[in-house]
Parts: sequence; C-alpha cells; structure tokens
Amino acid sequence: MFICGNIYSLQREAIHVGGVIPLSDASQRPRHFPIVTTAIIAINTFVFFLELAGGDAFVTRWSLVPANITAGHAWITILTAMFMHASWSHIIGNMIFLWAFGPAIEEAMNPVRYAIFYLLGGVAAMAAQVAVDPHSTVPNLGASGAIAAVMGVFLITYPRDKIKSVLFIGWFFTITAIPAFLLIGAWFLIQLVSFGVITKVPTTAGGGGGVAYMAHIGGVAFGVLLGRLFEDPDRVGAQRAMSDFES
Repeated sequence: MFICGNIYSLQREAIHVGGVIPLSDASQRPRHFPIVTTAIIAINTFVFFLELAGGDAFVTRWSLVPANITAGHAWITILTAMFMHASWSHIIGNMIFLWAFGPAIEEAMNPVRYAIFYLLGGVAAMAAQVAVDPHSTVPNLGASGAIAAVMGVFLITYPRDKIKSVLFIGWFFTITAIPAFLLIGAWFLIQLVSFGVITKVPTTAGGGGGVAYMAHIGGVAFGVLLGRLFEDPDRVGAQRAMSDFES
C-alpha cells in the first residue's frame, strides 16, 4: 500500500522484509493450480498498464482518498485502489510476495473462499488506513494490504513452513529457507515500528508520500483474526498429510 504525496512524485516502495525476498513455500506444493492467485497477479498487471496509459488522471480517479471515503464519496475506490501500484518496483515486489504466500492459502480455502478473503482483507486494510487519517487528501493505492491479510493467515496456519527466500548480505546473496513465523514476524515488527515513527511526523497532502503502514497492520490483523474462518479443514489436513508424506 502506498500513500502518494502527489501524483507527480510517487514513492518507490513495496512490501518487503529488509534484505529478504521470499520466493515460495519450500515445505509444500499445492495440490491444485493457484488459479485465483494467478488471476490477481494478471489483473494487477493489466491495471498497472492502464495506469501507464492513463497517466495522472487515471491514478487520481481510481486511487483512494481517505477524506472522500469519510465524506461518503468514491467508495468504489476502496476496491479499485487495491489493484493499483505506483511503480514497477512496487508492483513487482507485491506480486512476488503474493506468489510466495498466496498459493498455499488458496489451497487451504478453495478458490472462491480465497477470492472473497483476499478482497475483504484488502477492504479491512483500506479501512484501517482511513481510520487513522480520515481527513487526509493524499491518494492511497496498492495491493500490499490485501497481501498482508494473506500473510497473516499464513502465519497462523503454517507457522513452521520454510519459505524459500533470497537473502542479501551486503553485495552478496544466497538462497535459503526461513521459517514463516520468523519471516512474517520480522516484517510485521517492521510495520509496527515504522508506524510508530510515522505517527510522530504526520503525512500531509503536500508531503512526499510514503508507505501506508497501518494498512499493512490492518491486513495482518484481519488475516490472523478471521482468516481461519475461510479455510476448509479437510483441505488443510490433506495438504499437511501430503507435505508430511513428501518429507
């Protein structure tokens, strides 16, 4: 999720954990092709090209402005903004994270439940951001709030799964497996600390923008608290049984 200080100076940020890029769940392989996760990536990519073609006018029209929402206007942007991105690095980073955690959760829920969960998680993330700054006129956009919800339910469903990741150390990098609870836990701690810092320097419409940390926190909270309600216990059990057999 992005907070854009103005549409001519979009911050180049994406959902990330320091020098780590998660690639996939190394502990399990979904039994079914992740059709919804793939479709979400395709839709985000399509919308990003629409942004490139439409320019600032497109971004202004379809990104979420908290002041508009609290005034009862442009509610459709609660949905449209979660499929928009501010830059190539923004969309690539978000889609990498979605591909790392989404397929396992789609398998645990089923495609229809997962699609509903993803959208509701994005709405919850947007609502959290609006709640902390309801009068802001700064445009908000990005999929990372919804992806944070996916990460939140992954944390409580598969905390011990090993996430195949690229780990950067200075100029060097290596491929390693990091426990999900450590990777997601570290990322969530960064969001909490960053939000605490940001609240000491309020964002204004004339500022340069930044990351909507409260959207990330709200997304994770939605996933942790409500995500398991969308899961199918039989699918989770079958997936765990297959993972144990393969290991």
